[in-house]
Amino acid sequence: MLEAFFTPQSVAVIGAARAPGKLGYGVLSNILQYGYSGKVYPINPKADEVLGLKSYPTVLDVPGPVDMVVIVIPNRFVPQVMEQCGQKGVKAAIIISAGFREAGMEGIKLERQVLDTAKKYKIRVVGPNCLGIISPYTPLNASFAAGMPPKGGIAFMSQSGALCTAILDWALSEGIGFSHFVSLGNKADVDEVDLLQAWQEDENARVIIVYMEGLKDGQRFIRVARQVTQHKPVIAVKSGNTAAGSRAVSSHTGTLAGSERAYEAAFKQTGVLRADSIEHLFDYSLAFAYQPPLKGINIAIVTNAGGPGIMATDALESSGLKLAALQPETIERLRQGLPAAANVYNPIDVIGDALTDRYAHALKAALDDKNVDGVIVILTPQVYTQIEKTAEVIGRLAANTEKPVLGCFMGQQRVGPGIKILSQYSIPNYSFPERAVGAFKAMAEFWDTRQRSAPQYVQFQVDQQTVRQLFDRVRDEGRLTLGDAESREIMEAYGLRIPRSVLAKTADEAVAAAESIGYPVVMKIASPDILHKSDIGGVRLNIRDADQVRDSFDLLVYRAQRYMADARIWGVLVQEMVSRGKEIIIGVNRDPQFGPLLMFGLGGIYVEVLKDVTFRIAPLSRREASEMMNEIRSYHLLRGVRGEKPADLEAIIDTILRVSQLVTDFPEIVEMDINPLTVHEEGRGAVAVDMRFVLKEKESEQE
Repeated sequence: MLEAFFTPQSVAVIGAARAPGKLGYGVLSNILQYGYSGKVYPINPKADEVLGLKSYPTVLDVPGPVDMVVIVIPNRFVPQVMEQCGQKGVKAAIIISAGFREAGMEGIKLERQVLDTAKKYKIRVVGPNCLGIISPYTPLNASFAAGMPPKGGIAFMSQSGALCTAILDWALSEGIGFSHFVSLGNKADVDEVDLLQAWQEDENARVIIVYMEGLKDGQRFIRVARQVTQHKPVIAVKSGNTAAGSRAVSSHTGTLAGSERAYEAAFKQTGVLRADSIEHLFDYSLAFAYQPPLKGINIAIVTNAGGPGIMATDALESSGLKLAALQPETIERLRQGLPAAANVYNPIDVIGDALTDRYAHALKAALDDKNVDGVIVILTPQVYTQIEKTAEVIGRLAANTEKPVLGCFMGQQRVGPGIKILSQYSIPNYSFPERAVGAFKAMAEFWDTRQRSAPQYVQFQVDQQTVRQLFDRVRDEGRLTLGDAESREIMEAYGLRIPRSVLAKTADEAVAAAESIGYPVVMKIASPDILHKSDIGGVRLNIRDADQVRDSFDLLVYRAQRYMADARIWGVLVQEMVSRGKEIIIGVNRDPQFGPLLMFGLGGIYVEVLKDVTFRIAPLSRREASEMMNEIRSYHLLRGVRGEKPADLEAIIDTILRVSQLVTDFPEIVEMDINPLTVHEEGRGAVAVDMRFVLKEKESEQE
């Protein structure tokens, strides 16, 4: 799909310069000095020759075809040059030039002109305002970065050019190899999703790593990333928040949601592994790029020091991995080959005076054990430690197994030569046990992702027509918020249980409604303008007779008029008093990038104070709805504690899935809450007691 960027037959550098120190000189020099075998054409109207190559005034003057151009000229000339590229039949353009969208309104206009021309001629564009592209396997260094990384299994993309240069410098010092290295810049055209698609089937790219600041199309990212992670791991570092995500919100869901929550949910649902730092990003990627896949969660530890072994064990347990239970024959084998003082159980402690032979015996036994999925080898530099010989043995044994082996040679000066030997055998080394465990955790999460089947979405029989007519009527009336009675209609249309209720416009109507429903009842002020009724004292509970109904009616209307004089008062909603159960909140906030972001959590203090909630992006599968329940810290309260019967978990899942379908069917819902959803004991269902909706304006009204 993007072959013209990575394997072009010919490249033109527009803005090729004769003077060292200029970007046009650096880019052309990089292309030439790192072994690109295709045709190279410098474009410079003021020069006949650049770096020993014939120069041309424009790309139109080049005698042969041009697959890709690298543009390094002042921004104001780029639109004209893109027109020439289109006439020439160029397939791909890397625009290194800056001064576009990142520079203000004039830059935005220029970028639009460039993109319009690119679309007209079907030219794919990386940039503008980028570092360029490096493809070690081609080889091609079409960038102004210093140095060329070796070939390797890491495909890297970044929105930040400055970060690219820092990572490249670090990778060169460590000898870390790449299959691709791409600076995306402003992402006027080619973005993260395009590269994910392009690298999905690339055999050289064993792992894809991404530094991102934002996405243009979150739903497309979810679709593509979900496909890619079934083939190879994708690791992301996300920084910053979208400006659009900071708009004012009025619901609990909106308050707790935001860009960060949406990205977190998207990564979970697609199987993209999230690294919380650049260090972790490369910790994980090295394990994927250089070692066989981990096919389980059972890890063995071989160490010559008890303390680091315990640290690794603690890290394993806290990360959800397991200390492998060694087979009896393995334990006996270890006992025969290690001194009596050694620990032959996991972690396998070969003790401080261990020479190479003990490490070899212990590691071979661990790798041969069918209960072991991967091994961490810890070495601390002690008096008799044979660092280089031990590294050599570890490397040879790791090369003859399909199980991943990670090194943890602790220290720096003395262990340095051993670490280099591990690197020669493609064994990543981690300075501390926790980092090695973190890499194994990432590998285990990817293994788990690949075991999962594609999500299956439930489609309930619902009454979309009623909801469509209701939303149209509300917006035609100039409203964006719905009242209780309207919200109840939506719930009923989508098969959700709600309490019996009647809208009363007078105290007498309220009494009649209460007697029809049966005491005790709940009374709530009915107004489309009062979103949080309890904040103004607009709710009365446990009303048991007609006198209380009359008093409550007058009091609720009085409070509403006093606290919100301009509010439209429809009357008072008289509602069935729902029997006690677990209070749940299910909400939705529409994220600018990803669409409907669903929130789930226990109500009351759990959402107000503890913020014990979790998020997913609609539509949801049954498995994802179940995972939402399991993720909250208070999940065990739903399962029942101290003799309590468990709540109806199936009813919760059913409600989440129906809400997911509702907000997928109607993208005009920008916020909604069911708060509370009262969940009864197992088998007795759940009731949506209170709910609210906020709609977006019609498109014609927004323009």
